[in-house]
Amino acid sequence: MTSQIQFSLFTKPWRTLSVPELGTFVRDLGFDGIEFPLRDGYQLTPDQAHRLPELVKQFGEYGVKIFSVASRTDEKVFAGCAEAGIPMIRIMPEITLEEGYLASEERERRRLEALLPLCEKYGVKIGVQQHYGNNIVDCTGLMRLIGEFDPRYVGAVWDAAHDALAGQQPEFGLDIVWSHLCMANFKNVFYRRTNGPEAAVAEWKRHFTTARHGLASWPRAVNYLKKRNYSGIVCLTAEYTDEEHIGDYIREDINYAKSLFQ
Repeated sequence: MTSQIQFSLFTKPWRTLSVPELGTFVRDLGFDGIEFPLRDGYQLTPDQAHRLPELVKQFGEYGVKIFSVASRTDEKVFAGCAEAGIPMIRIMPEITLEEGYLASEERERRRLEALLPLCEKYGVKIGVQQHYGNNIVDCTGLMRLIGEFDPRYVGAVWDAAHDALAGQQPEFGLDIVWSHLCMANFKNVFYRRTNGPEAAVAEWKRHFTTARHGLASWPRAVNYLKKRNYSGIVCLTAEYTDEEHIGDYIREDINYAKSLFQ
C-alpha cells in the first residue's frame, strides 16, 4: 500500500533554511516531496511565482518534488504552477463574524466560481481545506461549499486534526469528502484547559502534538484510506505547539505514518 502513497511535508516551519538545506532535510527524513508555502517571508513569494520552475528544479536535485503550494490565487500563481508542473494550490475559506456564516460561505462560493476559468486555463486545481476558528471547520461544511464544483478543478483537502477538533470521526469525514478528495493532511491536536477549576469560566487552547497523542486517530484514518484504495498525497503538516523539538517530532511522525500504510 505504501507504494501507492506519496508523502509530502508542509515546509512552513523552515522558512529560514536555504533551498539546498531544506531539500537535504526533506530527503533525509524520507519524504517524497513537499507542500511549499508560496507566501511572503519564505524562500519564494507569490510575486516570484514565475520562478517556481526554477524552485522545482532545485528541489529535484535532492529527489524532492513539489506536490502543492499554499498560496494566494492570483493568476500569476496559477501560471507559475502550470509552468512548473505543480498541480494544486491549497487555500482555506474565511468565515467572519461580521458577515456571518452563510454570507461568508456565499462569498467564498463566488470566489471559487470566479477561479474556475483559471483552473481550466492552466490545469491547476484549487484544494480547499477545513480549519478551526474563522473558517469552515469540518468536512460537512466543506462539501456544502465545494460539492457542486467539478473535482477536476476544486478538490477537498481533508485534515485529520481539524476534523477531530470539530468532533468528526475520520471514517465519516473522509467518506463525506471522498468524491473530491485530493490530499489528506495528517497532524494531531487536543484541547488543553489553561485555567483552574476555581475560575469563573473555563478557558481552553488547542495543543498540537505528535501522531499518537491527540484527538485524531491516525490508524483509523489510514485504515479507511487503505480500505478504499486511496492512492495520492499524504501530507504531514508539521504543526506542533512545542516548536523547539519539531525536528524530532516530524521524524517520529513520518516513520509512524509509513508504518501504518504498510
